[in-house]
Amino acid sequence: MLKLPEGVRIWVATEPCDMRKQADGLSALVQGSLGQQPKSGHLFVFFSRRRD
Repeated sequence: MLKLPEGVRIWVATEPCDMRKQADGLSALVQGSLGQQPKSGHLFVFFSRRRD
């Protein structure tokens, strides 16, 4: 079981993304698409087109 600190949210991208973007590209997606700060302490989940 994963225990998270109180107040931590988990954000899940609804569209597949290009996982070759690495950390910088995914960080830009967090800011642009989700309107959140990547260093906010929340968790951000991304999936590739194949969902693996």
